[in-house]
Amino acid sequence: MAAKTEMPFDFDVTKYMSELKVPGVDVDALVATQQKNLEAMTAANRLAFEGMQAILKRQAELIRQAVEEAAAAASGIAGASTPTDKMLKQTELTKEAFERAVSNGREVAEMMAKSNTEVADLLNKRFTEVLDELKGVVAQAAKAAPGTAKK
Repeated sequence: MAAKTEMPFDFDVTKYMSELKVPGVDVDALVATQQKNLEAMTAANRLAFEGMQAILKRQAELIRQAVEEAAAAASGIAGASTPTDKMLKQTELTKEAFERAVSNGREVAEMMAKSNTEVADLLNKRFTEVLDELKGVVAQAAKAAPGTAKK
């Protein structure tokens, strides 16, 4: 079990901000916004990590499959009776391997795109929420500040 690291000082952001007494600033809302930002970044990192894990797992499966197919292809070519049959078999196997490689590359690229889209969507959603929260804070500060007029 990891030992708890003791900090040489005790710093509470909420307490510090409330002591500043900045008019129109809701410290609790500010702290809540930053907490939501941290949660969104944590979720985005988790999604990115899980996506990369799935991609690496699939690539390992594809490599294993390619090695097995190469071994089977080698025995298939060796089993051909004439040089012409060997050349035809090798050409056929090369074509199949190329088509499989293109298909596998497309699959992995689609997995990457899906993972990236999920992460970007999550971050875009949070960014929109931050703008809405900022709009609310500014509106609240305008109401609280004396002598401000709406234009």
